[in-house]
Amino acid sequence: MKRRFIPGFLFIFILVVTGCNVNSGPRTYETRPTRSWAGINLGNALDAPQEGDWGVVLEEEYFTIISKAGFHYVRIPIRWSTHAGENSPYTIDTLFMYRVIWAVNLSLENNLIPIINIHHYEEIMTDPSAHKSRFLGLWTQIADTFKDFPEDLYFEILNEPNNELTPALWNEYLADAITVIRQTNPDRTLVVGTASWGGIGGLADLILPPEDPHIIVTFHYYNPFEFTHQGAEWVDGSDAWMGTTWTNTPAQELAVRDDLDTAADWGTTHGRTMFLGEFGAYSKADIASRAAWTRFVAREAESRGIFWTYWEFCAGFGAFNSSTGEWNSTLLDALIPPEK
Repeated sequence: MKRRFIPGFLFIFILVVTGCNVNSGPRTYETRPTRSWAGINLGNALDAPQEGDWGVVLEEEYFTIISKAGFHYVRIPIRWSTHAGENSPYTIDTLFMYRVIWAVNLSLENNLIPIINIHHYEEIMTDPSAHKSRFLGLWTQIADTFKDFPEDLYFEILNEPNNELTPALWNEYLADAITVIRQTNPDRTLVVGTASWGGIGGLADLILPPEDPHIIVTFHYYNPFEFTHQGAEWVDGSDAWMGTTWTNTPAQELAVRDDLDTAADWGTTHGRTMFLGEFGAYSKADIASRAAWTRFVAREAESRGIFWTYWEFCAGFGAFNSSTGEWNSTLLDALIPPEK
């Protein structure tokens, strides 16, 4: 397929309006060999209500930095719902669409496989029936925009279905979204998560079209939650968990292995590739515990044939410090061990 580029004059206009830096080239970073299982999330940027609201604005150099570090995938969470009309045909804002195209093109140019999704569509979680047609309308536009992009671009249909978007409803909405996407992208790789917040427990209720071979299944993993989310400001009562450690005890390791076995066994039974789309420990945990847990989860996922994207690049769970322009070497080594 051919990559779709923005006309030059319009591209320059968009760079000016959206604040992209066209003059500063990428810095020099140590290059590690690419790990085919390894990826990272560009969270808190395009999934914020407006880019920058949560302290992260995507920069051109980020894609080069991620690629040089050895990552193979980049998951780009996107909150389309705050950039689209409320009424049919639910038109997506042109500048925002071009911002996403910019991010996808930079991913591909840096030999990264981009995964774009619908993220933080909170309204569909609380009132699914009122937002079903809008959800499908968003996918109609996204799929048409990217239909001629290389096959290395993946579509993830919806992040963490929850609340009133029950497992049964999610199976229905999912089937309809796949039908919409397949009209313009018959062979595009689709990424499908579970209801019940995308957890492993939701796999038992997930129904996929058996005739479609181009679907992989994603799940998110933050167990034990009291460790990974200690001190998280958005989680009630999390301050009480401060000081929780993870030290590779036999019981701690067994719990992770059992959880990942459940995911891997489901994939084997259903003939689907499994993808750990999010995992990470918040920065208020001690760094030694964060690194130990991150390393163990990543290696155990890989040993089961599960590829992964760490949550996330440069915010509260981040492995990269955008202020200093440096990786947290302890976390980066846990994710992608350096060559001996």
